[in-house]
Amino acid sequence: MNRFLSFLVGIILGALVGSTIAILLAPLSGEELRTQMRDRAITMRDEVKEAAVARRAELEQQLATLRSPQQGGGAQ
Repeated sequence: MNRFLSFLVGIILGALVGSTIAILLAPLSGEELRTQMRDRAITMRDEVKEAAVARRAELEQQLATLRSPQQGGGAQ
């Protein structure tokens, strides 16, 4: 039990020291970071939507090609 308690105290102290260092060395304030993350998320969402629209158009074109009657000397 004593080893577990020591381990737990070490984890807690390590987390406190790590978070304190991270806060002190952070290049942006919390508000600036949240704004930057929100902007990146919006940009990523828009890019995914555009990619989805392009892929859907491509797949619909392939489907239309597959559904159209075969042209040429193929078997019927």
